[in-house]
Amino acid sequence: MASHDCTKEHLPEDNRTDSGIESYRSMVKSEETRGPSTDLSGPRDKFSGGEEWLDSAYSSSSLTVESLSDIVGGCTISSSNQQVQSSELSEQEQEENLLTTITEDGDTILHLAIIHEISPLAKNLIQIFPREVLDIQNNLYQSPLHLATYLNLREVVQSLMEKQVSIELQDQDGNTALHVACQHGQLECATEMTKDFSPSKLAPVLETQNWRGLGCLHLAALNRQHEIMKLLIKKGADLNIQEGTSGKTPLHLAVELHDITSVKLLLGSRANVDAAMFNGCTPLHLAVGRQDATIATILCQNGADKMLRNMEDETALDLADGNDDILALFPFDDIQISGRSLVGVKF
Repeated sequence: MASHDCTKEHLPEDNRTDSGIESYRSMVKSEETRGPSTDLSGPRDKFSGGEEWLDSAYSSSSLTVESLSDIVGGCTISSSNQQVQSSELSEQEQEENLLTTITEDGDTILHLAIIHEISPLAKNLIQIFPREVLDIQNNLYQSPLHLATYLNLREVVQSLMEKQVSIELQDQDGNTALHVACQHGQLECATEMTKDFSPSKLAPVLETQNWRGLGCLHLAALNRQHEIMKLLIKKGADLNIQEGTSGKTPLHLAVELHDITSVKLLLGSRANVDAAMFNGCTPLHLAVGRQDATIATILCQNGADKMLRNMEDETALDLADGNDDILALFPFDDIQISGRSLVGVKF
């Protein structure tokens, strides 16, 4: 009987032993369908998980795109060693308070400038603000780097990275800004975030899992972001990292998606072809269970062990379900006498 964990038809979306690929991809597809809006009166869906708006400015006539520029017009923060008179200091303090005002939704003016995609203003604010202000997270735990990455504002991301902002901050879904780049295919932003880090310094972010148990390479594989996958691999990403719900590696996810390009990329980078999920299923189990003879062949050509058993004591052959193309990959492997395989036995 075919394994409930290795075949597609036995993988309900709400099964906690599965990574929830279909439901997750549906959510991502829904987000991508909406896409960034050029209507500044309603970009709420880009960042909100429900009906809540990211910042109060969208429903307030007191704050507009033009007024954002007016707010910071002529405002500068002097260096700490500059001597000023008491009256001047009071004015300076007022300017600083204005620049660091936080809305009821937790947004700084920098958040708002990025949301409204006013890159020149955002870059000026980045130069004015100290790092601790640049790392402020709003009520959805989004830092300016999260928002700039989502909106693919490469120059803003570059400016933030030059100020050495944190790339380890996680939003309400547990995603770092690099997770966001991997999910939405923002290659240029991902490049900016990783270019000045050695593999050892970048490892903590690459190993971070969001609240769905997915790391950066998992998200890139799930969304078929092949160029970002290449970037992460070059930066030393763990090819065999397991997601937190069912223990799938990026190779398992690529097999489930029938993504031949990702499968070849991962195997060519020396991903473990026999990596096992928590239930013991290997990528070959998944390929055969999904009747994907092409990927099953690729896995076998790369040395997949056909006789490995999952926790239900099934080999990949047990899941072939009469598929002749797949059965051709297993000549006589299932024939045994007294528990001994006849493979390699001479008569």
